[in-house]
Amino acid sequence: MWQRFYLLLLITFVSIAFGAEPVKPNILFILSDDMGYADAGFQGAKDIKTPVLDALAKSGTILDAHYVQPVCSPTRSSLLTGRYVAHTGVYTIVRPNAKWGLPLEERTLAQALREAGYETALTGKWHLGEYKTAYQPTQRGFDHQYGLWFGMGDYYKHTRDNQVDWHRDDKPCDEVGYSTHLIAKEACKLVEQSKGDKPLFLYLPFQAVHGPMQVPESYLKQYGDLKEPRKTYAGMLSALDEAVGQVLAAFDKKGLRENTLIIFSSDNGGPSPGRVTHNTPLRAGKGTIFEGGVRTCAFATWPGKIPAGQTIKEPVHIIDWYPTLLKLAQASPEQKRTVDGRDIWPVLTQNAKSPHDAILLSGTNGTSAAIRMGEWKLLVGAADSGVGEEEEGPKKAKKKKAGEDGPQSVLLFNLEKDISEKTNVATENPEIVKKLRARLDELRKDAVEPGNKTLDEK
Repeated sequence: MWQRFYLLLLITFVSIAFGAEPVKPNILFILSDDMGYADAGFQGAKDIKTPVLDALAKSGTILDAHYVQPVCSPTRSSLLTGRYVAHTGVYTIVRPNAKWGLPLEERTLAQALREAGYETALTGKWHLGEYKTAYQPTQRGFDHQYGLWFGMGDYYKHTRDNQVDWHRDDKPCDEVGYSTHLIAKEACKLVEQSKGDKPLFLYLPFQAVHGPMQVPESYLKQYGDLKEPRKTYAGMLSALDEAVGQVLAAFDKKGLRENTLIIFSSDNGGPSPGRVTHNTPLRAGKGTIFEGGVRTCAFATWPGKIPAGQTIKEPVHIIDWYPTLLKLAQASPEQKRTVDGRDIWPVLTQNAKSPHDAILLSGTNGTSAAIRMGEWKLLVGAADSGVGEEEEGPKKAKKKKAGEDGPQSVLLFNLEKDISEKTNVATENPEIVKKLRARLDELRKDAVEPGNKTLDEK
C-alpha cells in the first residue's frame, strides 16, 4: 500500500517537474432537438420524468442563461464553429438537398479536436448540408458518422419526403428500429470499441424530441393522464433520457467517466409552447428571438472539475463551447476566421462573470436580431404580437439586407425583473435603447447574407 502511495507521489512530482501536459478529457456533447426549457425535472417539470438528465445536472452545474439560435441548423453551425450565424450565414434551416450548407471555409470543432489527437464521432442529426460530398460530416472532421442528415424524418422508416435518410460514414444504410434507440446503440458501440489511445469527442445530437411525434407504445404507459400531443412528446423525452443513461453506462463500463466532460443542451426552445412543450416562464418558443426560442435548458458536468449542485445565471452562448473545448483539449486556436465565442471555463469553475459584454441573437430571416447586455435585452424586427405560451413566433418581416432591421417596433426588456418579456420599456429608457442599439449595430456591421440566398457553391 505504502509502495503504491510513494509511486504515485513520485509520478506526480516528475510530471510537475518536467512539465507534463495534463490529460485531455473525453468530451460528450449531448444535444436534444426542440426540447422545452421547462420540460426536464431539473428545470421544474412535474409531468415528465427525466431521472438520468436530472442526476447528471445535479452532479454538475446548471446553466440558467444558456443561449442558442431559434432553430436547428443555426445552433449546430454556432456550436461547431464558435461563430455567430451573422458570420457563417447559417441563419435558417438547411433543407434536404439544398445547394448550400455550413461554408466549407469554416473550421469545425471536430476538425480542431482531430488535429489535437482526438477520435471524433457523430451519432445523430447533422443538418448542416449534404448535397456535395465536401459538406458531409466525414469531410468536416468526423472520423465516424451515423444517423440522419436531414430533419423531420420518420423515426421508424428513416425517410424524409420518400428519400432514405440514414447513413453510416455518409453512406446510406438500411437499419431497423426507432431512431433514438439506434443512435444510442451506435454511440455505445463506439465507446466500447474505443482503444483508449486517443481521447474521444462524441457529438450526440439526438433526433428527439423533434416531430414527427412518434414513440414506442411502452413509453406512453407512465403518462396515461397526459393529453395528446404532450403525451407522445413526454414518451419521446423519456426514451431520450433512457438512451442517455445507456451511453453513460458505456462510459462507466469502459472506465472513462471520471475523465469525461459532459455537456447537455437543447438546440432551440420548444415549439408549440403550452400545447406540446413548456418554456415557462419564458415568452414564445422555437423560431423566435424571444427568450423561449433562444434560451435553453443546459448543464455541464465533470467529476472533480466542475462544481456539483450549482446554478449559474451568467449569460453564455453555444458559440462559447468551441474555444472552451479547444483550450481543454490543448488544440490550436489558430485559424483564418475569427471566433466569436469566449472561454467560459472560469464561469463554470470559478464563479467568474460572463466573458461577454453583449450576446448577439439572430433571427431566421437574417434581418431581425436581439442583443443581451447584462439585465437588458433589445429586440429589433420582432413582432410585438402579444405574450403567452400560445405564441408561435413573430410576423414575417419584409425582405431586407442582412444586418438591417425589419419593420416592427424596437422592444426592450429588463430580464431581471421581467424574464417573461411582458413589458416593453423602450419608451421609458431611451438612453439604454441607444446604447444597446449601438452595440447591436457594431456586432452586425459585418453580417453576411444568408447562405440559402447566396447558394454557397464553393
